[in-house]
Amino acid sequence: MSRLLAVATCLALLPFTLSAQSAGDYVIGPQDVLSITVFDQPDLGGKYSVELDGSFTFPLVGRVKAGGMTIRDFENELKARLADGFFKNPQVTVAIEQYRSQRVFVTGEVRNPGPYALTGDMTLIEALAKAGSTTQNASDEVVVVRGGTGADQASAPNVEGREKMRINLQDLQSGVANARNLTLRDGDTIYVARAELTYVLGQVKNPGSYAIRSNTTVLQALSLAGGVTPTGAMNRTRIIRIADGNKTEIKPKLTDTVQPGDTIMVPERFF
Repeated sequence: MSRLLAVATCLALLPFTLSAQSAGDYVIGPQDVLSITVFDQPDLGGKYSVELDGSFTFPLVGRVKAGGMTIRDFENELKARLADGFFKNPQVTVAIEQYRSQRVFVTGEVRNPGPYALTGDMTLIEALAKAGSTTQNASDEVVVVRGGTGADQASAPNVEGREKMRINLQDLQSGVANARNLTLRDGDTIYVARAELTYVLGQVKNPGSYAIRSNTTVLQALSLAGGVTPTGAMNRTRIIRIADGNKTEIKPKLTDTVQPGDTIMVPERFF
C-alpha cells in the first residue's frame, strides 16, 4: 500500500483524538464568503464577501461587522439587528461558503507544499492529504509549528520562537490510540522532515543511499536496494558504523535495526 493510500485510509478510519472545533466556533476573517439565510425572507439571503476591514453591507441594516466574530456570535448579532424594527424573532443561519481568511502552511517532504485554506476543523491528516501526502523520502516525524496567523504571513511563514509539536506519522497512520491527529489553527506550519539515509553497497541489485524510518531493519534496507544478487553472500553482510569519529564493523542479524549513516556491505560469495 502506498503512503498516499495509507493517508487516504486514515482519513476514513482514524479516530480523532482531540475534540474538533465546531463550525459555529470558526472565527470569520477578511475575504471569507458567507452564505446567509433568513427564514421566510429569500430576498435577504445570499452570499456575502467579507471585506478587508471585516465588514460588509447587508440589506436593511447597512454595514455589519463580521470579522473577528465566530459564526455563532455573528448569527446572534445579525438576528438582533434585524429584530430592531424589521422582523419579530427572525431566524438567521450563517455558514462559510468559501474559506479565504485563514490558512495553514505545509512544507518539507510532501508532494505539493504550500499554503492551504483552513476549512473549519481541519486536522493534520486532512492537511497532509490536501498537500498530496508525504513523499517516499519523508521521515516518521511531523512537526506542527503553532503561533501567528495566516492572514499576516507571507508565503514563507516565520517559525522562530513559536510553539512546536512533534507527532509520529507512522503512529498516526496506523491508528495508534494515543496518536495526535491534531486539529489545526490559523497560521500553523506543518513540516515533514526528510528521512535519514543509510547506504547499501556491494552485491545488491541497486546499490546506493536509501531513506530509512526509525525501525527499519537490515532486511528491509536490503529490500530497498532491490535485494541481494545471486552472487551476494547475505550471511556475511556487514554494517560499517561511525560513532563519535570511530569506525566500527558489525556483523548484524537481518532483524537488527539500521541506524542513520550506516553503510551495509554485502560481499561476493565464495565459489
